[in-house]
Amino acid sequence: MPKVLIVDDALTDRVRVSGIASRWMDCTILEADNGKSAMEQIAAHLPDLVLTDLHMPEMDGLELVAAVKEDFPHIPVILMTGQGNEDVAALALRQGAASYVPKVRLADDLVSTLNQVHSAAKSEQSQSHLMHYLGEASATFQLPNDPMLIRACVNHLMNMLRCLPLGDETERLRVGIAVQEAVNNAYYHGNLEVTTAAGDDHARFNEVAMSRCYEEPYMQRRISVTARINREQAEFIIRHDGPGFDFGSVNGEDAGNGKRGRGMTLMESTMDEVRFSDDGTEVTMVRHAAHDECDVDEEE
Repeated sequence: MPKVLIVDDALTDRVRVSGIASRWMDCTILEADNGKSAMEQIAAHLPDLVLTDLHMPEMDGLELVAAVKEDFPHIPVILMTGQGNEDVAALALRQGAASYVPKVRLADDLVSTLNQVHSAAKSEQSQSHLMHYLGEASATFQLPNDPMLIRACVNHLMNMLRCLPLGDETERLRVGIAVQEAVNNAYYHGNLEVTTAAGDDHARFNEVAMSRCYEEPYMQRRISVTARINREQAEFIIRHDGPGFDFGSVNGEDAGNGKRGRGMTLMESTMDEVRFSDDGTEVTMVRHAAHDECDVDEEE
């Protein structure tokens, strides 16, 4: 049973977030009202995930992200942000947060984000250990519009990433989540041509996406995912068969939360290079090795 630590100085917000999080799996909920007490809870209980507010007394969300990354690098932190805090969210991602959710989107996005981050954090131990000894690998997948296969592909690439020194486990998770977001863009906005805008019904969004998986011309389209990974860098090229779109205007599943969108923020904050094709059908992302840091996830 996963343990989730919720950190927020407002009791009403902790209760609200606890209620939403309790619908995810059969998890144990821990609570703290600031970053300092959160660190004490983490040391005592070693939660699987940390959900933290941004503005708190004694130690705020950004300071907590940095502290967890320093002392407990294997524990992913999800930041909960207020409206208009895109720049702060991007800073938190650069400092090591695994992901973030706007507070106005908690009811719609929190459970899926918990699933995404927790799934990314889980790994089969023997395969994980083997991947640390991988010298170089490349792979190309031609994926149908199948969310389960997409998730399996991303998990496979995340295991391959263990050969790339990234500093710690959280960095590897962040790279995997950035790849997932890029593939999601290709799936939803590229092949299926589903769009969102502020106020859109997310249930309807997913209903349209699932329906189009079985309709022409969408059902014949494929997502090409190419990965080239060695001990110096990882390069990912994701291409879809749909009409091109303006990556800069894609909000993904983050309607109403900034013009760049959560997916774009995750990609650009995590990767060293993000390049888009002129026709809007392909993105190339590169992450370089962190040679000045110890790759502590070898012991995970």
